[in-house]
Amino acid sequence: MDNSLLVSLSHQLAAYRAIDVIANNIANASTPGFKRESAKFEEYVARMQPAEGETGTQPLSFVKDAGIMRDVSQGPVTQTGAPFDVAINGKGFFVVQTPQGLRYTRDGHFSLDANGQIVNSNGYVLQGDGGAITITPDDGDIRIAPDGTVSGRTGQLAKVRIADFADVTAMVKEGANLYSTGQAAQVPEVIDLRQGALEGSNVQPVLEISHMIEVMRAYEATATLSKNQQDMKLEAVQKLGSMPS
Repeated sequence: MDNSLLVSLSHQLAAYRAIDVIANNIANASTPGFKRESAKFEEYVARMQPAEGETGTQPLSFVKDAGIMRDVSQGPVTQTGAPFDVAINGKGFFVVQTPQGLRYTRDGHFSLDANGQIVNSNGYVLQGDGGAITITPDDGDIRIAPDGTVSGRTGQLAKVRIADFADVTAMVKEGANLYSTGQAAQVPEVIDLRQGALEGSNVQPVLEISHMIEVMRAYEATATLSKNQQDMKLEAVQKLGSMPS
């Protein structure tokens, strides 16, 4: 394949990847605690054999996918009034128990299951400092203090476990708004929970749409360039074929 087409293909694949990431951001613009992502690319320079009339190896610049960057900035906190909705204002993650082990999330949309345990929308149990947090009918109205203390009519019941990590950008996204990591969990210096509120996504849909338009235009420009190059080669071949032998 012609080198120019290979370079063009690498640009098109990069644009396709960027569009996929942007589309996922837009789809999760209303997901509590979601953190926007952006595709990261690097230049990859290869040394190619010289073409006719050139001397020495020639540099050829490709686009290389370098992974995903995550924006971990705070999303807006919105009051919901639901007693088990909890927003983290500042650093930290809720800890939930899944079949694969402990996982971490900023999504504070919780409720009570049939066993009286506080669970997220997937049924994973919210963890306190001593394990699962269980509420009984005798506990009455539940209050969650800014430091995570859970109390009811009978007094203190548990304390919501909040974990933080040295490098939150290195946490692995696992779907369902959950993250895993091999890093040792730490307790944030300041814990500030807001009961009856949710942290929203930090995605700004208008900006994401403008980014998508820019990437689509770049994709179309590269695709047009590739088509023009192919048309020129086809025309050259046809002209050569029509010349008398």
